[in-house]
Amino acid sequence: MNRFAKSLLVAALVAVVGMAFRVSWNAQHDVARTVGADNIAAFLYPFVVDGLMALALVATLVLTGKDRTFALRVLAGYTAASLVLNYVHGLVPALRGGEARMQLADWAPANWALVLLATSLPVGAIFFGSDLVAKVLHHRTTHSADQDEANQSLTNRLGSDLQESTPEPPPTGTESPASESADPSPVVASEPVGVPVAEVEPVKSAEPPALRPVAAVESGPRRATGRVPESARTPRPTRTPDELLAEARLSTADWPDEKLTAEAIRKAVRTSSANGRLLRDALKAERAARVVVEAEAA
Repeated sequence: MNRFAKSLLVAALVAVVGMAFRVSWNAQHDVARTVGADNIAAFLYPFVVDGLMALALVATLVLTGKDRTFALRVLAGYTAASLVLNYVHGLVPALRGGEARMQLADWAPANWALVLLATSLPVGAIFFGSDLVAKVLHHRTTHSADQDEANQSLTNRLGSDLQESTPEPPPTGTESPASESADPSPVVASEPVGVPVAEVEPVKSAEPPALRPVAAVESGPRRATGRVPESARTPRPTRTPDELLAEARLSTADWPDEKLTAEAIRKAVRTSSANGRLLRDALKAERAARVVVEAEAA
């Protein structure tokens, strides 16, 4: 959905909510006048009830876990209270206009319950509204701190992995064991795989038996000694954690959430499996934060 369609949808929602508030305002104003509120208090009474409903709805889009459940309960409670007041206003024709105090119901216990409900809603709005605002502000601060800590941890772990994977060069001025063991005497190459050693005839030489070269038999791969020549090194420079994260963010910009796996990111940016998992966690955290920001903006 493009930006224009979203703006049109939000504008239509605001218009519908505004018209619904006007309809509900009439009933709540008359009920407030009936229970003893003056003109100014009766005028502000609908803003207290329906306004807290709007605040609780916004809080449910921001909060998570137990705080979100608490906001949903406040929203459901005040919605039910507004529905009861509108129902009583429609059921008792004498309430329309709200010019004089009267009973909201013929049965005394029901009248007491309705008066208690109507008079306790403003007090509850003060308590629940303050609590919801505090939870939203605390949630935003905690979320930002957790995001910064996660990014710092990712940078430190990527940096430590890169440092461990980079071999330290030998001290300058020292000769490698390979150069020290260089010998002008001839060396017979090892036998190719699949050719029996017994079929190869020994090399005849006039040298004494003690000085004859002996074929070297390797039992495994030889360990690399000395400094690796510049021509044999990989041309790809060592990337910093921020460069890895930026390259992964650019490569996966149009990927869906299902494709955002550690193996796919590792292949895309050509890094290790550990870095792939760290990059996956960081990208998912960024997308989750982006969804929260877009929900707040909406």
